[in-house]
Amino acid sequence: MENNLGFLDRWFHLTENHTNVKTELLAGITTFMTMAYILAVNPTILNAAGMDKGAVLTATALASFIGTLCMAAFANYPFALAPGMGLNAFFAYTVVLQMGYTWQMALAAVFVEGVIFIILSLTNIREALFNAIPMTLKKAVSAGIGLFIALIGLLNAQIIVANPATKISLFSFKQSVAAGTFSTVGITVLLAMIGILFTAILMVKKVRGNILWGILFTWILAVVCEVTGLYIPNPEMKMFSVIPDLSAGAAAFAPASITPILGQLDFSRIFSVDFLVVMFAFLFVDIFDTLGTLIGVSSKADMLDSKGRLPHIKGALMADAVATTIGAVLGTSTTTTFVESATGVSEGGRTGLTAVFVAIFFAISLFLSPFFMSIPAFATAPALVIVGFLMLTAVVGIDFDDFSESIPAYITIISMPFCYSISEGISFGIISYVVINLITGKREKISLLMYILAVIFVLKYILL
Repeated sequence: MENNLGFLDRWFHLTENHTNVKTELLAGITTFMTMAYILAVNPTILNAAGMDKGAVLTATALASFIGTLCMAAFANYPFALAPGMGLNAFFAYTVVLQMGYTWQMALAAVFVEGVIFIILSLTNIREALFNAIPMTLKKAVSAGIGLFIALIGLLNAQIIVANPATKISLFSFKQSVAAGTFSTVGITVLLAMIGILFTAILMVKKVRGNILWGILFTWILAVVCEVTGLYIPNPEMKMFSVIPDLSAGAAAFAPASITPILGQLDFSRIFSVDFLVVMFAFLFVDIFDTLGTLIGVSSKADMLDSKGRLPHIKGALMADAVATTIGAVLGTSTTTTFVESATGVSEGGRTGLTAVFVAIFFAISLFLSPFFMSIPAFATAPALVIVGFLMLTAVVGIDFDDFSESIPAYITIISMPFCYSISEGISFGIISYVVINLITGKREKISLLMYILAVIFVLKYILL
């Protein structure tokens, strides 16, 4: 036993980082608990794009397992990876449902983005890209994605519904009762609302794993409602049973087959302008989200050097890039470093051993698919709404007193939910930033890359 612990100490430099195996295990459990909601949410979101839900669950667990191990191996950091929130919504709702790509083509875009990210991670280009985009727009993209994710959660739970008169409106319980659909739809809307409040209360109380507990709480309430007859499933209305199907016995716990989505990459439109725009959008969000997460979490762990730089950042970025590429082949949207890793760091996690433990838990989750598969969209809605709130907090980093900065940021933020597209928000934000600052004589704020991007996005609207 001591030899094994000694090996772990030497491999992960535990003593050097003032930690031990017990602390790293606790940190790993905490991190997994706070990000395990992705196992329920990601399949629901990508299923909207036409992908097999069970296969996506398996791909999500495998991509998280492999990506997190890469982080441990390449950088020895306590950071965990999984298919990123926001990026999965962009994949399903913008690229596939709005732009008309097949999910196979979208996976190809993610794969190409991952390969480019690998190349950038071997050079210093990524810093140049990071520095070229104004911090204001970086913050705005995060906040805009937060609103977009929250809107998706509200729509998935049918808290917000289509209305011919006002375009959208709040769900009407009175009309639901009158139409006789309360026990099928109305009750689930009520459960989703309760779930949002429950999750919010857990956050205020600083309960670890609050988002996951919010999903489980809402789901368990739904199970109770189905058992007691308060909730009546109706497949024709896409309201299914929330009780796990264990009729196959032990076989039910075998991981769902990944075959329907494994290696399904379609490169037929790789040379189109549209494909390049989509690929760049994936790359843009992935790069800045990853860098922001790495800097934010590492600063909390006092890992930054005297100049504010993160040692071994190349290894961390490479882990992220490799995970994205492998994840696309497995059949899931961009795999990236999760900001929830900060919870494990708060528990004392300081090395890659924390990441190894997180990876092990993701591997174990493969054998719990009957439970994750039965979690309905209205039970994951609280997670989307709350994660949206966490991302929206990026607005505090925007200087609203400087209109040349805040107006483009505002345009970026509102464009994402109102256009129902993350890429449109990025496009409008960059174009407006360049035009406003160019015309008002603040040319020194605009980098060459920003000019190039603005021209590309303008041509996109003219030619497409």
